[in-house]
Amino acid sequence: MSGGLLVAGTTSDAGKSVLTAGICRWLHRQGVKVAPFKAQNMSNNSAVVVGPDGRGGEIGRAQAMQAAACGLAPDLRFNPVLLKPGSDLSSQVVLLGEAVDTLTADTFASLRPRLAETAYAALSELRSAYDVVVCEGAGSPAEINLRGGDFVNMGLARQAGLPTVVVGDIDRGGVFAAMFGTLALLDPADQALIAGFVVNKFRGDRGLLEPGLAMLSQVTGRPTYGVLPWSVDLWLDAEDSLAYGRVLGRPAAPHGTEWLDVAVVRLPRVSNATDVEALATEPGVRVRLTVEPAELAAADLIVLPGSKSTVADLAWLRETGLADVVTAHVAAGRPLLGICGGFQMLARAIHDPVESRRGSVPGLGLLPIEITFDPRKTVRAAAGTFSDDLPVRGYEIHHGYVSAADPTLTPLLRYLDGVGEGAVHGVVHGTHWHGAFESDEFRRWFLTRVSRLAGRTGFRVAPDTSFAGARERTLDLLGDLVEEHLDTAALWRLIESGPPTDLPFVPPGAPRV
Repeated sequence: MSGGLLVAGTTSDAGKSVLTAGICRWLHRQGVKVAPFKAQNMSNNSAVVVGPDGRGGEIGRAQAMQAAACGLAPDLRFNPVLLKPGSDLSSQVVLLGEAVDTLTADTFASLRPRLAETAYAALSELRSAYDVVVCEGAGSPAEINLRGGDFVNMGLARQAGLPTVVVGDIDRGGVFAAMFGTLALLDPADQALIAGFVVNKFRGDRGLLEPGLAMLSQVTGRPTYGVLPWSVDLWLDAEDSLAYGRVLGRPAAPHGTEWLDVAVVRLPRVSNATDVEALATEPGVRVRLTVEPAELAAADLIVLPGSKSTVADLAWLRETGLADVVTAHVAAGRPLLGICGGFQMLARAIHDPVESRRGSVPGLGLLPIEITFDPRKTVRAAAGTFSDDLPVRGYEIHHGYVSAADPTLTPLLRYLDGVGEGAVHGVVHGTHWHGAFESDEFRRWFLTRVSRLAGRTGFRVAPDTSFAGARERTLDLLGDLVEEHLDTAALWRLIESGPPTDLPFVPPGAPRV
């Protein structure tokens, strides 16, 4: 068979990514050869895929997570177009894993036909290779200002004949209006592909919801395929930015007698903030993203995460006064970690004719290095060692590189060929590697080190925490939620046979596209 389904949403963050992953895991459990797909993603959270030619490329992190739900290694075709915002007005365009251009809203239209052609070809290849492809939309299909050039939502559904399910987040409120309005703003041909709805993040007595579900079915002529409950355990592999001040996950009680408090600076263009999720899987480690000076000042460890705009975010750090909090933290002898763009900010100087085009600017001066930006982007998987030749893995996505360094500087990691990477300078640590903390031994070593530097002598790492295991449990939970709370028989009929042919039109509808 060559079945397919599009999961669209009433809004961004309605639950498209997790529902897609859950359906993928459910199908995978049934022995179906299934793959995920998102024609175009806009996110600074990306994962590295090593292609057949050995070169590294990027896809959205959500599609890498969905691939894992399918039991697959990531594939560049799973997310052929990735837009990485560098400012409010421009984005880097990554096409089949390779950065090809930087576009503004004014110039995007000229490239869109090429992007659409690439996306359609990738989906066609996947549908030839897999029994089922579960596609994820972007934003909302009711963004009628963008419908003319759309190839991610109903443009994709119409081109590929995909039945479409619309998911809405009831936790935000207004979910019935959002679902009805999404359908009613589409033209007749688009509406003919909208087969029904899924309610996400419901809390409370399902019986209280039933009258609304019945009325929604009555006014749209379409069923609700199920109601997914709100779950506190779904926080790994976030699609995009994380909320200010929110503690990640549900930190377990300390293995020792003390907690370790980690504050991650929520930069305006934060990139791959998911790096710190691995820290949050450890018992007794409290991790949150924040822009509050008091929370940074009180933390045991401050983390400067990756950034899509290193120089601009460094300027913001200074303008907000947070740079002073970071330097005071180090002056007090407490540990600091910089990852990728955050590592680059720690340098004495940054030379950037590429990303910001601001030339040479002073860094925070907390590491005796200089950073230079190269037009060629480093995108690759990374493997090496730390401490006593223990293994560690990660991946790299950056334009900047260390162009000068104090020769006596101690590296944080080493590549397999022995070349040093990153730096340890007193209480200051830095690395270009993303994903290193997913290596359990490295994470435990690092947390043990920084807890001692912070004076948390009662903190102890647990000996058996597995990040890979935590990720698998999350994917299994998603599959469980789909199996237990959705009408999977009806979903299977959609995937196998397409949308019903008798779906009514709901006025007023948009002009036919």
